[in-house]
Amino acid sequence: MTVTAENHIADPAEVYDRSFVPALFARWGPVVANAAGVGAGDRVLDIACGTGALTLACAERAGPEGAVTGVDPNPAMLAVARAKPVAVDWHEGRAEALAFEDATFDAVVSQFGLMFVDDVARAFAEMRRVLVPGGRLAVAVFDAIETAPGYDVLARLLDRQFGREVGDAMRAPFVLGDAARLRDLAATAFPDAMVTRTEGSVQFPSVRDLIETEHACIWTLGGLIDANQAASLTEQAEHDLRPFVRPDGSVAFTMPALIVTAKKPG
Repeated sequence: MTVTAENHIADPAEVYDRSFVPALFARWGPVVANAAGVGAGDRVLDIACGTGALTLACAERAGPEGAVTGVDPNPAMLAVARAKPVAVDWHEGRAEALAFEDATFDAVVSQFGLMFVDDVARAFAEMRRVLVPGGRLAVAVFDAIETAPGYDVLARLLDRQFGREVGDAMRAPFVLGDAARLRDLAATAFPDAMVTRTEGSVQFPSVRDLIETEHACIWTLGGLIDANQAASLTEQAEHDLRPFVRPDGSVAFTMPALIVTAKKPG
């Protein structure tokens, strides 16, 4: 089947915030904030903040005495973030070129954005630069796709229906899911970096909701398949993802993360 690009995506940032955040990202905010030891009065930077799932968790912990900043390269995501009633300083920018002075933040955090950064090692170097001496780092990425069995099944279904290129779009969020490689990428900036695996899961209201969300996502299927192809994909996914469907119709499976933690030498 020929894959065609189509301008079918409306407000992908709102779809992300409405669907992906409750299905997956919101539950990780407190985990990553805790891994960075975020506490009252801290100055915190959230890199690749998206619509603010982790940023809001950090703001809650830093409290009114603290100062939390979110940075993301996508202005649409930031527009959704800025509409939230929270005292956060939102900035448009890239992880590899942070527009902040040296030694500005007590903690730097990031969840599920580093895998879309062009130069990961450079991003870690920038994180170190903006941390104060003794500052803490916590960065979460998805483990290998094989550890998220529902997405592994979906990627192989996409291979069969539309070709490997489309299947690989579903694999893209998992490209840093190798603990040894991730540790090596962080080590130049943070020689003491540790990588730990933390169990997690994802849950969507239905298989249809999962496919519709991925179809609206500019980082995975957005623009790669048209509406008819998405309908065909949903029909087949209802069958292939049946082992992960619960009695209430929701679809859920494990989806662990790798979390890099480190401190900047004092």
